[in-house]
Amino acid sequence: MAQNKEYRMSEARAKELREELNYLKTTRSDEVAEQIKIARGFGDLSENSEYDEAKNEQGKLYSRIAELEEILQHIVIIDENAAPSNIVTIGSVVTVQDTSGKKLPPYKIVGSQESDPMHGIISEDSPFGKAFLGAKEGDTVTVEAPRGNIIYKLIKIER
Repeated sequence: MAQNKEYRMSEARAKELREELNYLKTTRSDEVAEQIKIARGFGDLSENSEYDEAKNEQGKLYSRIAELEEILQHIVIIDENAAPSNIVTIGSVVTVQDTSGKKLPPYKIVGSQESDPMHGIISEDSPFGKAFLGAKEGDTVTVEAPRGNIIYKLIKIER
C-alpha cells in the first residue's frame, strides 16, 4: 500500500489553496457548466469546437480540484516561528557562497507547494533544498546537480 505524501507548507499557503478550491468548486464550476450549456446550443456536437473546448476546460477543472483535495487532506502546517534558528529548516532564508567565494542571492527554503525558483524560493524537495535542510552556518554542503556535485558554504541563516 502506497504511503500518502505529506504536503508541508505555511498556514498562509494552506489558506490560499483552500480559497482556490472553494473558487473552483463554486464560481469556476458554474462558469464551465455555462460554457458547456452554450456550446451545446450550437448544434451538432461532433463538429462543435466550442463544446470540445468547454469539455476540455471541465476536465482540467476537475483535475485541479482533485489535486487540491489531495494536497489539503495531507497537509502539514509548518510553524516557522517555532523552528530552531541555528539550523536550516522550512522557512529559513539561507545565504551561500560557491567554492570561488562568490556570494549568491539569499534563498528561502519552503514546502513543495510554495516554491518559486525564479524568485529565490526553493522547495525542500529540490536537490538544493534537500542538501541544506539541517545544515548550520559555516557548513560546507554538497548539492547533487545534473552536471555533477556543486559545493557551497552556508554563510548565514535567517528567518
